[in-house]
Amino acid sequence: MKQIFGRPLFAFGMVFSLTLLLVAASLSTFAQRIDSANASIIHDTTGRWYSAKTIPKNKFRPAAFIAPAILIGYGFVAVYDKGALRELDLSTKYELQEDHPLFAAHVDDYLQLAPAAAVYALNLSGVKGKHNLFDASMLYVTSAAIMGVSTHFVKQGVGRMRPNFSGNNSFPSGHTASAFMAAEFLHQEYKDVNPWIGYAGYFVATATGTLRMYNNKHWFSDVVAGAGFGIASTKIAYLIYPYMKQMFVKKQDIKFSLMPYYQPGAAGLVLSGRF
Repeated sequence: MKQIFGRPLFAFGMVFSLTLLLVAASLSTFAQRIDSANASIIHDTTGRWYSAKTIPKNKFRPAAFIAPAILIGYGFVAVYDKGALRELDLSTKYELQEDHPLFAAHVDDYLQLAPAAAVYALNLSGVKGKHNLFDASMLYVTSAAIMGVSTHFVKQGVGRMRPNFSGNNSFPSGHTASAFMAAEFLHQEYKDVNPWIGYAGYFVATATGTLRMYNNKHWFSDVVAGAGFGIASTKIAYLIYPYMKQMFVKKQDIKFSLMPYYQPGAAGLVLSGRF
């Protein structure tokens, strides 16, 4: 069965990676047709004011998508390669398992969220990023939606067996995609504030991908492709979100409340609004 569908899926993967630039460009061009909306003000019950005016639109730059396209393309090639790339996947697995045969840590389940959590922690501590918390939250949600949908369908379509034989949804690595999505989110928000903050998330994301291989959950190429999917998802979100917000923020004022909450066993942020 895999031999029958292998070539079409390989072709799909290459087309996806090579047309990533065109997809983002099309979304950006289509969104530019939306009429601009007037500015409004968002006020919450804690006394913070957030601007609801339409945020600046990012210019589409093909060069920004070269790296994620290469990462995704490499992953798809490695899935169906029978030579050097397959050997690299196998040798990486064997070396990690030989050196650490009993390694089993679940910190990667939480580490993937660390760069995104840093955005909220920095904002709440007074170090403001590129956007207010509402816009930053919507950008993160948009990125997660793009990443989640794209990786889900690729996992189902490729059907690659995990190195520990626990399932056939190995490609691409969802944890790694999530981590690099969050890392790019942190980078976008703080690259103009402090370059070290902007790049710190990538070290955490790389550690997440490495732990996925140490845990024998993913092949090396799964992790490489996951990084590409994550970065691309956030970049696309930053291109289309200004137009999405423009569609929903009309002439009338919209009031939102963003407050932290805590209860036994759970903590987070509550967003409520009146339209």
